Amino acid sequence: MKFGRSPREKAPVEPVTLKILVAGGFGVGKTTLVAAVSEIKPLRTEETLSEAGRPVDDTGGVEAKHTTTVAMDFGRITLRDDLTLYLFGTPGQDRFWFLWDELAQGALGAVVLADTRRLEDCFAAVDYFERRGIPFVVGVNCFDDADHYPPEDIRTALDLDPGVPVVLCDARERASAKEVLIGVVEHAMARAAAPRESAPH
Repeated sequence: MKFGRSPREKAPVEPVTLKILVAGGFGVGKTTLVAAVSEIKPLRTEETLSEAGRPVDDTGGVEAKHTTTVAMDFGRITLRDDLTLYLFGTPGQDRFWFLWDELAQGALGAVVLADTRRLEDCFAAVDYFERRGIPFVVGVNCFDDADHYPPEDIRTALDLDPGVPVVLCDARERASAKEVLIGVVEHAMARAAAPRESAPH
């Protein structure tokens, strides 16, 4: 007698894991966002800001910040039973940019976190992903003491392509941060599907 699978039983779903980068300027909330959504204890590589680093670390606007990421933050979130995201938060200072190329290997897409008090700090991250053709979403981290602007004003200020999503968020809130990550996945999938849909049948 053979014991086959019942027609009503579904075959086990092979989980898909995707890599997402969380990038942006110094002190914009990358470590906070990864910690807010991660279902495991996030791996952090933070060090205390030192006097030696003051000449190169611009803390204007984030004077209360006393630590900095020197390699990466790592977290994990399961969006569905068959879809898990691995999150890699990048260091924000220019002197750690040599790590970005390694972290970007195999990434589906990225979040560029922006702070309206220091909007120019995310220009470099936007340029980085544009040059490499990596899909990204701009997440505007709405700090309590920052001026708030409509997404279209942010898009204009950053000179973004029309197809790049701009999402207002609170990096401290799990639900808000999760929506940004879902936006990255949806945007990357749409970008990947576009050439096939436009190809002649």
